Amino acid sequence: MELTYKFGRGNWRTIEEGQEREWLMGNGIGGYSGQTIVNSGFRSFHAYLVASLNPPVERYAVFTRTQEQVILNGKEYDLTAQTYVNENKNGQHYLNRFTFDSVPTYYYQVEDVELSKTIAMEYGHNTVAVCYEVKTGGQKATLNIVPLFNFRGAGATSERQELNFEMNLADQVLTLVPAGFEEMSIKFFASKGTYIDRKLRPTSMATPNYLIEENHYYEFDNRNGSRGLDNHYTPYDLVVELEPHTTTKFYLKCTVEELDERDGFEIVKNYRERANQLMDQSGYEDALALNLVKAADHFVVKRESTGLKTILAGFPWFTDWGRDTMIAFEGLTLCTKRFEEAREILESFVRYLKDGLVPNVFPDKGSEPGYNTVDASLWYIHAVYQYLAYTGQESDYHFVESVLFEKMKEIIKAYREGTAFSIGMDEDGLIHAGDGLDQVTWMDVRVGDFVVTPRHGKPVEINALWYNALCIMSELSLKFGQVNNEYEELAVRVKESFNARFWNEETQCLNDVVDIDDAKVRPNQIYAVSLPFTMLSEEKELKVVEKVYQELYATYGLRSLSFKDPEYKRQYIGKLLTRDCAYHMGTTWGFFNWRIYFGLL
Repeated sequence: MELTYKFGRGNWRTIEEGQEREWLMGNGIGGYSGQTIVNSGFRSFHAYLVASLNPPVERYAVFTRTQEQVILNGKEYDLTAQTYVNENKNGQHYLNRFTFDSVPTYYYQVEDVELSKTIAMEYGHNTVAVCYEVKTGGQKATLNIVPLFNFRGAGATSERQELNFEMNLADQVLTLVPAGFEEMSIKFFASKGTYIDRKLRPTSMATPNYLIEENHYYEFDNRNGSRGLDNHYTPYDLVVELEPHTTTKFYLKCTVEELDERDGFEIVKNYRERANQLMDQSGYEDALALNLVKAADHFVVKRESTGLKTILAGFPWFTDWGRDTMIAFEGLTLCTKRFEEAREILESFVRYLKDGLVPNVFPDKGSEPGYNTVDASLWYIHAVYQYLAYTGQESDYHFVESVLFEKMKEIIKAYREGTAFSIGMDEDGLIHAGDGLDQVTWMDVRVGDFVVTPRHGKPVEINALWYNALCIMSELSLKFGQVNNEYEELAVRVKESFNARFWNEETQCLNDVVDIDDAKVRPNQIYAVSLPFTMLSEEKELKVVEKVYQELYATYGLRSLSFKDPEYKRQYIGKLLTRDCAYHMGTTWGFFNWRIYFGLL
């Protein structure tokens, strides 16, 4: 079974072509390592070590990457691949292949010198290892390694004058303390080699003798409306002498924690073994499913404030958002049989329940979470139900009854009586939400005072989730001996109102919003046929699916607006304002059903 991604020279005939493919791996606490398959910086989020200083948030790029040169008979071969303001370095010409099998490995060849470089994070730590294996032929060679450092927010860029560090070099350990951040210490260790002060480096070498690597150009960032220019700190080169007909193995480590004796090759081994254990635990045999199990692991991380697991909404910029967590919950934790972590996630978010609302987003600095979401709490009830459906253990029902159920009842009570952000139940039993500048559904873009997709009123997916939640609460109440016919009675009223208000005879599908009526054809209606408890007749469900397939289906998901709509935006590219105006006006979003793929339906 093939579980390794493999790329060869045909994938990087130009540096621009090679930069279009990227890799990423997480460390389980919100930090990550990511780069392109040609080892170039393509966007400001790329770095070998992006540390999470307050897991899983406050992400800082501290170790950008390493660049290598091989010297044979006085001639230097530069393996650096990078786009600069006025030039490219095309070291990808020496790159024979690239593989990713839980960790990335680059394979270079210069004449009869073969060099491989493998990168791995230490799980649970803000530490990265870079492991080298170099085989020489009949000539002596020198390997020069240039480590690039920084200290900036992931996604930011650094000006020359901002790269100020207090340095100390002792016993193969280079310590960097960023100016103004005395509590931060970046430690870099090399198991082999000699540190050479770059101010003393011969000017004849291809790499200039300066301490700042200037004007890295990030094309991806530039496409999106920013300058895309960055600078990095390079105080030392690391020189490794290579004898003929030898194989030399050594490693580098960079961390913002205490530097320990752990071998870099052991870090690589352990990272792979952990991925293998997760795949074995999942029980799948399909190659794609197993690779999805590995990829899912990067998003399940620890939250420092609770000491429990949470889910990141995405890399490289999103943190743990309530709505995204609950939607991704089934695929990331239940389909992968990570039930203990699933319990932690459910407990973690319910601790922050306020006025019946699950947090929409946790801020970086540990202040009060944002609660501007109408669907996160309803998705939460759905997530609890799915958890019980997958485990089916009496101990899990006891956990829900003793730890979560009272909070779930608070959610229903708050939605019935009304809570923040104009969220509440109307006389017809349906839920309305949002007012003014408040955007509380997933289509939440606002540019200043301009609301791009105003969905104030009664959104279709919110009321589908509301009915689903009422049915779940009725079923669990019966299970827990807390018979409450109000849930069932209200569900009947909601079903009647939903069918009367949302069905559109003209479009033969569901309106997107009622009260402030909006008949745009959007993917939100698909939830009315895909949740465990639904309200439509089989005939109407089929018509909804047909409409979504006809006007919204795209190769990788569903369009956020029908391509027939005059307001449809076919591209998501350019400056932030341009992208925001297209975000939910045509952009395709991934809708993937794990249960169907894995044969669980």
